[in-house]
Amino acid sequence: MKFEMAEETHVKSNYRLSHFAAVIAVSFICYYNALHCGFVFDDISAIRDNKDLRPSTPLLNIFFNDFWGTPIHKEHSHKSYRPLCVLTFRINYALHQLNPWGYHLFNIILHVLVCVLYLRMCQLFLPATASFIAALLFAVHPIHTEAVTGIVGRAEILSSIFFLLAFLSYIKCSKSYLNTDRLQLCLCLFFIICATLSKEQGITVAGVCFLYELFIVQKLRFSDILQILQVFSTTKSSPSPWLRNMIVRLIVITGTAVCLLIARVKIMGAQLPVFTKFDNPAAASTFPVRQLTYNYLLPVNAWLLLFPSDLCCDWTMGTIPLVESIFDLRNFATLTFYCVLGAIVWVALKADTKHFQLLSVSLSLLVLPFLPASNLFFPVGFVVAERILYIPSMGFCLLVAYGWNLLYKKLGKKGIVVMLISVVIMFHSLKTVLRNNDWVSEKEIFAAGLKVNKRNAKLYNNVGHALESRGQFKEALEYFLQAAVVQADDIGAHMNVGRTYNNLKMYNEAETAFWKAKNLLPRARPGKAYQARIAPSHLNVFLNLANLISRNGTRLEEADALYRQAIGMRADYIQAYINRGDILIKLNRTTEAQEVYEKALQLDNKNPDIYYNLGVVYLEQSKLSDALTYFDKALELDPEHEQALMNSAILIQESGNLQKRKTAYDRLYKLLKKGKTNERIYFNLGMLAMDDKEVQLAEKWFKKAIEMKKNFRSALFNLALLLSDDHRPLEAVPFLKQLLKHYPEHIKGLILLGDVYINHLKDLDAAQKCYEKILGLDPTNIQAIHNLCVVYVERGLLQYAEACLLKAVSLAPKEEYLLRHLAIVQARIRKQKGEDESMSTKSSDFSQVQPSPSSMTKVFQSTLQQVSSIPSSSIELSHNIVYSESPSVQTSSQVQLPIDNVTIER
Repeated sequence: MKFEMAEETHVKSNYRLSHFAAVIAVSFICYYNALHCGFVFDDISAIRDNKDLRPSTPLLNIFFNDFWGTPIHKEHSHKSYRPLCVLTFRINYALHQLNPWGYHLFNIILHVLVCVLYLRMCQLFLPATASFIAALLFAVHPIHTEAVTGIVGRAEILSSIFFLLAFLSYIKCSKSYLNTDRLQLCLCLFFIICATLSKEQGITVAGVCFLYELFIVQKLRFSDILQILQVFSTTKSSPSPWLRNMIVRLIVITGTAVCLLIARVKIMGAQLPVFTKFDNPAAASTFPVRQLTYNYLLPVNAWLLLFPSDLCCDWTMGTIPLVESIFDLRNFATLTFYCVLGAIVWVALKADTKHFQLLSVSLSLLVLPFLPASNLFFPVGFVVAERILYIPSMGFCLLVAYGWNLLYKKLGKKGIVVMLISVVIMFHSLKTVLRNNDWVSEKEIFAAGLKVNKRNAKLYNNVGHALESRGQFKEALEYFLQAAVVQADDIGAHMNVGRTYNNLKMYNEAETAFWKAKNLLPRARPGKAYQARIAPSHLNVFLNLANLISRNGTRLEEADALYRQAIGMRADYIQAYINRGDILIKLNRTTEAQEVYEKALQLDNKNPDIYYNLGVVYLEQSKLSDALTYFDKALELDPEHEQALMNSAILIQESGNLQKRKTAYDRLYKLLKKGKTNERIYFNLGMLAMDDKEVQLAEKWFKKAIEMKKNFRSALFNLALLLSDDHRPLEAVPFLKQLLKHYPEHIKGLILLGDVYINHLKDLDAAQKCYEKILGLDPTNIQAIHNLCVVYVERGLLQYAEACLLKAVSLAPKEEYLLRHLAIVQARIRKQKGEDESMSTKSSDFSQVQPSPSSMTKVFQSTLQQVSSIPSSSIELSHNIVYSESPSVQTSSQVQLPIDNVTIER
């Protein structure tokens, strides 16, 4: 007998292990094709653009910022506080940066773990086979694709893990209604906290534990609860041990939940996030439209669980039209939903203890986690979101498995019952696999949404964004225009239209679209803060419009007025301060620009763009050391700040500080490693190498710069000069010709080419043309006049040379070398007239003339270049540097006068 019992236990153990193995395999296989998906939709903001994931950002920032990396105390914060989820993203980033494959794999593993924990929980309430059915249905349910395949859905999955662990721990701690396992209770509290820090709805597990204590542990009914309350109110005697233990557990659970709520409100700043009527149209409606619509959303969500066919990544805006009348036929769906829910509750109340307990657990899992996102108590930022059904679907799958188990036991044809649930699981699995493919890219997911819903302007906008990111502006414009038709008052759609027109260089149409968007902004109400009534993203219309009109230098004051208006609407609008500072610099009001940036620093002293732009202001004021200090501060906050990396490296190179030259190299190489292979990086590496006399390295970098930009003026000239100084003048000629092809009036290039023609190619005609062309551009150019004199000497035209040098001396009477060369020419003329001497003797006299050494000069100029994107995040500095002190140009033995040398161009 004992042997038979042991064998039966062994079979059951293997049976359960096979169930776990099957659930693990099925849940992984269903989402295997999600591994090739990229970052889409909210993944972009939460992962790719979230600085809290970067190792350079302090780890503690995740506890002070929202899910998207915005300080949670700021008004434009989404107020979603999920630090544990962000921590897992940070771990992903540390392992493989922005490779989406790793993020998707992590999500799938977490989903598998949830399925295993869910199966374990089901086994506590259902028979083994029914538990297996519930777990399989949960593992493959298509409603979960947004939570599993969408990377930001990790918040739901991670919260679900801690949710189930908390519930399982509470079940263990209350196994005996007379005693409490304190360790398990402490674990339960820990998991409740973790669930809440993963996603806000995780706190509802406390409510599930509360109901479990009443209806399962104590086996109470509502009549029993009323009787206990009555006894408490009429007697002063101490409660019995079972009642005392129950009260202690419930107080601990309830107290933890209340403390978490208080902490959550305190962190949030006791302020709800700002949502627009486009995010949740019913929230902006009045009674009874709001109530009718919100109640109708309950059967909509229930239908998605029952028949997950038409899935959509975004249900906002006009997806679900408002229920504006009690005669709307959709109210029948609401009534039906409440009738079915009421019937289930009624059956539960009338059922025996076993069925009552199972239905209680199922309903608590189905209803309680859904309530925070139901809009019934407070508005949320969406109408319907498939991902928030992840935990409620646990209760739904438990109910389905329970009903299937009843049918399996009562119906004679058990094979049909098994076949039906198998078909459901199979079709759900197929739908999940197919739905995963929609999340491959942004264009795919939003295009799939449009197949289900053509009333949502946001979907048209997002398809347009996906096309815009690929540079397909004309195609994107079609979707943006359609969005503006579907939702004529959608400010974002008109902004998108304007931005796309701007990208297509249709500036008049862009300005018209931006003005239309601006005019749709709500008007200020007396006595009310404007910023509380407008979505932060909509204020970007001021930035877009101001950036556009600032292209016209005569309209800078108008652009400044727009920025001031934006700041007036929202005093903490950092981006408006940054862009306004740019305009003030262009207006040469650098003191005001400095004040604007310093005001922005008071609002956000962790913003690297502000420090960078302050550096630009100091650069404009020729305070180079201060500029470098602010560039370094920007890099301290954001070591990846590209403009600060570039321009700080240039400043270091210009400062001549040998100790910091390695830093300049490191910063430029860092840009190369980031894949920022633009010509400016190569050029500045060439300048550093040129300063270090690394000729071959400088040549390599200049050539790379020219490969990327064929008409790169400074790179072409400096490479030619480098080759000439390295005694390779003939190699310099092609680059000089390429330079003069693009810039025919480049004076230094003409001088250097003339030098090569005289000294190396012996082409005096070509040299003379170069110098005469310079004098046609600048008749007072001393270098060109002097070198033309040398040509005359080479030709033996001493009278012309004398006249030429007299002109040069009249323009620069203090230049000693001109006076000396004039005296030599005049002496030679006198000797030709008075004596008959050999030309070789005279040539030897001339050959002893040495050029005066050139002095080191540096000229630093800076201009501000507007970032092309609208709105711009910061301003960019470009440097033009003239650098000299190169060896004198060698002259042939036949030339008596040295040619004026040219200087490096920056």
